[in-house]
Amino acid sequence: MIGIDVIKTSRMNRLIKRFGEKGLHRFLSEDEMLLVKSYKTAAGFWATKEAFSKALGVGIGSDCSFFDIKIYKSKKGAPLLSLSKSIIEKFQILDVSLSITHDGEYAISVVHIKSLSSTDKIKQF
Repeated sequence: MIGIDVIKTSRMNRLIKRFGEKGLHRFLSEDEMLLVKSYKTAAGFWATKEAFSKALGVGIGSDCSFFDIKIYKSKKGAPLLSLSKSIIEKFQILDVSLSITHDGEYAISVVHIKSLSSTDKIKQF
């Protein structure tokens, strides 16, 4: 299952200017907050959580919250995902891959989920 999301980074900049750290706490954990170096980083994290929920096919809501998904970095600085036990079990997730990129005024994230219960299997006709 694959999910993608794009966000205009200025949107995140406005959120931070209006609400400060409180705005970021709406979708980031304390550990994730430590990784945010700028509004562009925060925008990439937002896009990642949205892309993950889209890959599940449910979006952000009652089946998957922002706090079921946590972003951390590898020793080399690559973004990685950790997931709540409930999400792993509910969707039978085996593995997840992530890519975040920034280009000009946009942050884009792509997430691939490998699951036992894939909903995107090919249908025959």
